[in-house]
Amino acid sequence: MEITLAMKIIFFIAVFGMFFSGYLTYKELFAPTPGGAVCPTPGAAGTVFGYPACVYGFFMYVLIALISGAALFL
Repeated sequence: MEITLAMKIIFFIAVFGMFFSGYLTYKELFAPTPGGAVCPTPGAAGTVFGYPACVYGFFMYVLIALISGAALFL
């Protein structure tokens, strides 16, 4: 019974993280900015392989949500 509760907590944290990092990813990559600035160039501070860290966080949270969701619902 405790494993199910722990898996639910992990799932809900992952879903929250997915929405939060997804919002940040959208703001960094797609939202228009007042000065017309775009995503930082590769090698700029705060990037990993040319993309903001929130992009990688989004995909990691998606993976965690899929795994924990599969453990809960399958």
